[in-house]
Amino acid sequence: MKNALLLLAIFGAVIPMLYFTGAIHGEVLPLRGILPALFANSVVGGITSDLIVSSAAFWVFILGRRAGPSPWPFIAINLLIGLSMALPLYFYFAQEPRAPEPGTTTAS
Repeated sequence: MKNALLLLAIFGAVIPMLYFTGAIHGEVLPLRGILPALFANSVVGGITSDLIVSSAAFWVFILGRRAGPSPWPFIAINLLIGLSMALPLYFYFAQEPRAPEPGTTTAS
């Protein structure tokens, strides 16, 4: 499962950046036009709102936990790259190692 979470974190960074690259370089949309484009129509506005609320819930969750990795790197990743990378990466680092199955031996 850890490998799947790491793979999702990588995809969560790369795939959105493929779409943003054109906008950042001004080919599709000037940089100053990105903010208005986030609410350009009801569909895009709904997706943007969903991501804002999901990010806020993620922040509340990780800031409220006593155990686990420090939340600050994941908040920074959420702001700089996106929730699609921050969430699986947080789960990757927060996942407890599995205990061996009863009856199995571990090599030392």
